[in-house]
Amino acid sequence: MALLIVLITCFVIILATSQPCQTPDDFVAATSPGHIMIGGLIAIHEKMLSSEDYPRRPEIQKCVGFDISNFLQTLAMIHSIEMINNSTLLSGVKLGYEIYDTCTEVTVAMAAALRFLSKFNCSRDTVEFKCDYSSYMPRVKAVIGAGYSEISMAVSRILNLQLMPQVSYESTAEILSDKIRFPSFLRTVPSDFYQTKAMAHLIQKSGWNWIGIITTDDDYGRLALSTFAVQTLANNVCIAFKEVLPAFLSDNTIEIRINQTLEKIIAEAHLLDVLKNVTFTDGGKSFHFDAHGDMNTGYDVVLWKEINGHMTITKMAQYDLKNDVFIVTDQETKNEFRDLKQIQSKCSKECSPGQMKKTTRSQHICCYECVNCPENHYSNHTDMDHCLLCNNETHWAPAKSTTCFEKEVEYLNWNDSLAILLLALSLLGIVFVLAVGIIFTRNLNTPVVKSCGGLMVCYVILLCHFLNFASTGFFIGEPQDFTCKTRQTLFGVSFTLCISCILTKSLKILLAFSFDPKLQNFLKCLYKPIPIIFTCTGIQVVICTLWLIFAGPAVEENVSLPRVIILECEEGSILAFGTMLGYIAILAFICFIFAFKGRKLPENYNEAKFITFGMLIYFIAWITFIPVYATTFGKYLPAAEIIVILISNYGILCCTFFPKCYVILCKQDTNTKSAFLKTIYSYSSHSADSLAMSHVSLDPTNGNITMTNPNSGGKPAAWQESQGLQAQAFAHIGKENATCAPKTWPRKRISSI
Repeated sequence: MALLIVLITCFVIILATSQPCQTPDDFVAATSPGHIMIGGLIAIHEKMLSSEDYPRRPEIQKCVGFDISNFLQTLAMIHSIEMINNSTLLSGVKLGYEIYDTCTEVTVAMAAALRFLSKFNCSRDTVEFKCDYSSYMPRVKAVIGAGYSEISMAVSRILNLQLMPQVSYESTAEILSDKIRFPSFLRTVPSDFYQTKAMAHLIQKSGWNWIGIITTDDDYGRLALSTFAVQTLANNVCIAFKEVLPAFLSDNTIEIRINQTLEKIIAEAHLLDVLKNVTFTDGGKSFHFDAHGDMNTGYDVVLWKEINGHMTITKMAQYDLKNDVFIVTDQETKNEFRDLKQIQSKCSKECSPGQMKKTTRSQHICCYECVNCPENHYSNHTDMDHCLLCNNETHWAPAKSTTCFEKEVEYLNWNDSLAILLLALSLLGIVFVLAVGIIFTRNLNTPVVKSCGGLMVCYVILLCHFLNFASTGFFIGEPQDFTCKTRQTLFGVSFTLCISCILTKSLKILLAFSFDPKLQNFLKCLYKPIPIIFTCTGIQVVICTLWLIFAGPAVEENVSLPRVIILECEEGSILAFGTMLGYIAILAFICFIFAFKGRKLPENYNEAKFITFGMLIYFIAWITFIPVYATTFGKYLPAAEIIVILISNYGILCCTFFPKCYVILCKQDTNTKSAFLKTIYSYSSHSADSLAMSHVSLDPTNGNITMTNPNSGGKPAAWQESQGLQAQAFAHIGKENATCAPKTWPRKRISSI
């Protein structure tokens, strides 16, 4: 009996849908009365015949192209309703249905929707216009369908007028999830957003980036294409081509899942709210509508394979749209899934780490060339769009690098060969200083030591040389704030003290052997040894103190080099540093002038000549240092200053003390009082004769070239003056040994000659 009913129904549906529409009842594909009517929109035919008349008449044309799969869906809907009516689910309530063939045409579906909205139990199919349809009773309570998203969107627009629930079994367009535009639309399939997301995920998982797309020419296909294009672009997948096919060629094979959704239709007055909250199970799985009216079902991933000329479809995995994962059930399908990665579908080979993609002139971003990362850049993944920049202050990277390397911290280390050589020279200088100190201490009472200004002055100068040599040690090793401040200050003050002491010696020499009375009087007023030393050194102390207080040297990391960090002392204020060195240069220049004036001295007392030469060495060293310091950078910059300090220190030490040590050790016969006085006497006599001749030639009123005194023994008056100056000079030179000059040439006698 049941089979007979099904056959009769099939005959009625086929006959009704194949005939042209004459009356509204002819338009219905299948109908059955009931207390509650449910509408259906199913595309039993593939298309509607186009009218041969022109202009076209406003009528519904005949449908052609019978679709057996959709016809079976119609039977499934009828069977489900009959099962509910024959069960005890709705006791005393019968469900009816009105199913319409949309013919895959929006116009036909809209005509059916108008009839759905007509008033219930009305003799005429009319749709009343109302401002509020809350109490309006339409012909049907809910609509199942349509299959195509394009038709569902059009029908949903008109059903929204009465908020009539519409449940689709195939419409997957993403736009239908918008509850602002489609508030009464529900569906039992996921949105295309998840479908395209699953496809993009599968393509990315397979390692493909060069694909083609085939879609249908309808809202479903166009919207899916748009969404899929965005998602593939986000995964760096390029679309090589797009092919759009007519919509009626698409395959609709998704089954209806609505068997148990009708139980609560009667129990609740607001059917739309009930449908949104309904939950049912099927095959042990629970299903419900989300906030967008979409069903939380997933997708089956199928593989089409041609075996012996026959196309087979194999289910590979199931896509869980909630967790965005593929679920594989058995090992065989896992292997099939893994084999997808062996299929090459790329426009270009992937770029290895250390390289980046360089887009070619092609319009596709998947077509590119691989170029090596430049220096100080790296890439640590394949197919990176650009190389990452290393932190140039702390890291570096060679070309084609996959990572950044930390820069090495460099400074003039104690183990460096150049540092060892400079330290050895400094230690040798200290040894020379100690040796000179010992030699001078043991020969304290000799004329050579006394002519140097005494042991105290020599000790002060030697101490300054010792400190200068010791200061070079602060230029080596890891820089610290203390060493940066100490090294310049120690050198500046000690070298200034050394030059100040030599300056007083130069003044003393010039005063002792100057035979010009005017110059001698000026030098007598100027020559104040202790005030000169304290004043000159004190000015340098003030300069260094102000430098340390306001802009003192400090440790700085020089990151300008590509692969190393130079740990160096930044001088703080270049002006203060230059002022310190410039002040020393001024004192050295004054000392040079005074020493140069007194360079023609007795052979055994030729200290001014060596002082002049020592100052020249100092000037040459520091003039050379300025351009070297300005152009040199790196860890060997402190070595340049050490070399200059050693040269200037060695120059002054050797020129000041080594000739004296040579006389003391090798020419002991000249280091006696008698030999010393003889040399001075000879030099004084020669100088006095020159001075006398100069006076005579410069006096135009004097008619006689020489004037004699009865007691003078025929010597000129100028010679008498020179003898007095000689006695004064010797008094300055040998004041430590008071018996040398007065006992030999009494001042009173010389003055009377």
